[in-house]
Amino acid sequence: MAKKELLKVEGLKQYFPIKGGFLGRTVNHVKALDGISFTVYEGETVSIVGESGCGKSTTGRAILRLEEPTEGSVTFQGTDLTKISTREMRKFRKDLQIIFQDPYASINPRQTVASLLNEAMHIQNVLPANERRARIEELLETVGLRPYQADRYPHEFSGGQRQRIGIARALSVDPKLIICDEAVSALDVSIQAQVLNLLEELQDEYGLTYLFISHDLGVVRHISDRIIVMYLGKIVEIADKTSLFENPQHPYTKALLSAIPVPDPDAVKNRIVLKGDVPSPIDPPAGCRFHTRCPFATDKCRTEEPLLRTTSAMKGEHEAACHYIEEIAAGTMIEK
Repeated sequence: MAKKELLKVEGLKQYFPIKGGFLGRTVNHVKALDGISFTVYEGETVSIVGESGCGKSTTGRAILRLEEPTEGSVTFQGTDLTKISTREMRKFRKDLQIIFQDPYASINPRQTVASLLNEAMHIQNVLPANERRARIEELLETVGLRPYQADRYPHEFSGGQRQRIGIARALSVDPKLIICDEAVSALDVSIQAQVLNLLEELQDEYGLTYLFISHDLGVVRHISDRIIVMYLGKIVEIADKTSLFENPQHPYTKALLSAIPVPDPDAVKNRIVLKGDVPSPIDPPAGCRFHTRCPFATDKCRTEEPLLRTTSAMKGEHEAACHYIEEIAAGTMIEK
């Protein structure tokens, strides 16, 4: 059965101005996103991974227009969200929801849980007022809380319970796409597993689509269908979960995967240690963004930007942005 396209991002850029001087003029820009493109299909979970500062969270915020994109298009069910007015965008808020990283900061401490969920349903006109209380209690049960907890305040809950409230708030307006921005990173490991299992159960029950933003490759491996690897505002590799973990192609992806901890203390692990720091997004390197840390970089990498492409060694929709994919795979490239 053909996959149905839900979200298509093309050439998305997000530049943040840097003000300076006596008059506060724009003197430069932070290039948080620099022309990324990808597609999300209905019912799947697409994860975005990478180091801090690579543009993961900015991608989610730009898609929702919490930050106005500098350039590019974000097409949701045939409508380019970057071309519509703020008033028209409000109609799409119902279908596009976000679960924030910090459950302590994303919930109003002065509102009860019932008030939080009722407010979301009122704004989007989801249900008549007299039916909302029953829906609130049903949502709380859905996310593993008790109906009587609806009248409690956020400070009366643990971190994991607050994140469940955040999930209930996202579900309250019957969304089609939920962006999970580091949704479990603030939780301890046992609670992470519970929340991830809950997200998977809700996806099966409601046919949800997730864009899952995370730096934790263990979490990503558990929940994803496809994975996007980002580095310094660019996509360096896109693949389904199995292909990416078993057959990574980009040198940066290989280094990321080599850093995953192994629970066996006697296991021999070939850790790839990258030298240097991530360059500044204010003045990113020319050519391939990764060339300053790549052990295989050549003069071509320093001047010519590689495009996402596939090779005969890749299966399915696996793509990577590297000039020397074949040579590295064949072992003919010499590390510097």
